[in-house]
Amino acid sequence: MEKRWLSLYDERVKEHANIEAKSLNDLLDETVSKHGDNTAITFYGRTWNYKELKQMSEVFAGALHADDFQKGDRLAIMLPNCPQYLFSIFGTLRTGGIVVQVNPMYVARELEYLLLDSEASHIVILSDLYPIFKAVRKNVPTKKAIVVALKPDTEIELDAGDIRFETFLQTMKQPAPQVVLEPKEDIAVLQYTGGTTGVSKGVMLTHHNFISNIEQTYDFMFRTLENKPENASIVNVLPLFHIFSLTCCNFLAVSHGGNQILIPRFEMKEVLEIISKEKPFQFAGVPTMYVGFNQVGQYETFGLDQISNFISGGSSLPVEALEAFERGTGKQICEGFGLSEACPVTHFNPSFRERKAGSIGIPLPSTNAKVVRETDTGIEEVAVGEVGELIIQGPQVMKGYWRKPEETQKTLRDGWLFTGDLAKMDEDGYFYIVDRKKDMIIASGFNIYPREIEEVIYQYSGVQEVIVLGVPDEYRGETVKAYITPKQDALLNREDIIAFCQKHLAAYKVPKEIEFRDELPKSAVGKLLKRKLRDEEMDRLKKSNASS
Repeated sequence: MEKRWLSLYDERVKEHANIEAKSLNDLLDETVSKHGDNTAITFYGRTWNYKELKQMSEVFAGALHADDFQKGDRLAIMLPNCPQYLFSIFGTLRTGGIVVQVNPMYVARELEYLLLDSEASHIVILSDLYPIFKAVRKNVPTKKAIVVALKPDTEIELDAGDIRFETFLQTMKQPAPQVVLEPKEDIAVLQYTGGTTGVSKGVMLTHHNFISNIEQTYDFMFRTLENKPENASIVNVLPLFHIFSLTCCNFLAVSHGGNQILIPRFEMKEVLEIISKEKPFQFAGVPTMYVGFNQVGQYETFGLDQISNFISGGSSLPVEALEAFERGTGKQICEGFGLSEACPVTHFNPSFRERKAGSIGIPLPSTNAKVVRETDTGIEEVAVGEVGELIIQGPQVMKGYWRKPEETQKTLRDGWLFTGDLAKMDEDGYFYIVDRKKDMIIASGFNIYPREIEEVIYQYSGVQEVIVLGVPDEYRGETVKAYITPKQDALLNREDIIAFCQKHLAAYKVPKEIEFRDELPKSAVGKLLKRKLRDEEMDRLKKSNASS
């Protein structure tokens, strides 16, 4: 099928991005030479410029080298957003090492699996989380914990061999030797997937993957803007362990000498106060953050209407929430789409075209996308408007899964990344995610896409958040269940919501069950977690079967 989206490109955006053969180390070096005095990091009133960021990274690299850390070795980072995270990333890359991203919300079992799988020799970890590592250290190959205390006077009882971050920096004897990197071959980051399809897998992302995605995303986000500030500030409250934050906030900011305003966690009052004080150029968030902003309102009071760029990713932003936010701020939210296996961005709603609400936008430069289905004769592209699996091709696509060749072969086929997402493309070349392939509900032979039902329920006054699942049903195979969180002081009842759905959905799509909850399960990045509710339903079913 023709690349319909190319006709939508601004004349300043080319079909193919200009991707240089360089490493992330080269990226930082170039920024230091061009923008060395620009503020690189702002963290609770303290700032570091790019020269200082590089200097701290060089010291960290030298300390690693003194501790026998070699090219290809793995270093795990288990921190909230803080300057030490960036020093650790760039310091590890400077040695030719590989950064292993660790969710700070992991419990001991999850951390143990990840350290065993990656064989990380070192871990940089928050002092509050250090006991979790101590509980598993005898089972893992990780020989040293480098412990970060965000409050300098924090007392920490360390095991033999472990060390505080600032003390570790003092162990540098000389700069780490220069390493030769092959950007297309050498892995920069192991980005572990959420494990929604079984055990968590380490996505191998090379230096070239990141450099490609930085350039591709920059084309859509910044190249066409008329008045870009010299030291554009970006609120980075998305956790750095998440690929959306790592690429679209961190590395993208570094690429053009931007200032990352780092915030360890999303606390509404604090975030709004920081926005009001710092007056940032850009805010990147996930849907739950924008839903929260709508709840607070007072967009002008906190200066949300003064931010130039709003980006949403991680999951689909309900159309009702998107339109409410845009009415309140007078600004457009640009939604994108990506996945860890693509470093992550593949599609984006361009600022130079009218955004289509509910769409993930169009493919980035140097990216090809198709909607396909599997037939008896092989993979077949579907017609415009039809639903199938979204597949991706481009330089941002991963090298594969760490030490999982069979899983890699299933996901990477003939140069295409099979995303597992159900999508469709319209006549203009805009793509729409319909649902996860594994989330599709099959009830009485009908294919039902939960997102469609969620969008309808979001239109009902008083609904804060909703997750729709297929739950086992003896008669239909599966039936539709909605979990709903009401807005504050809203009174909702099951019958009214079902009646509302009946007006807007075919009968077989209307939820048969509705459960109200004070809150819905979320990941650390604020993404609603269907799998937690699905696990609850399976446990409930097992107990029911056991008792009957």
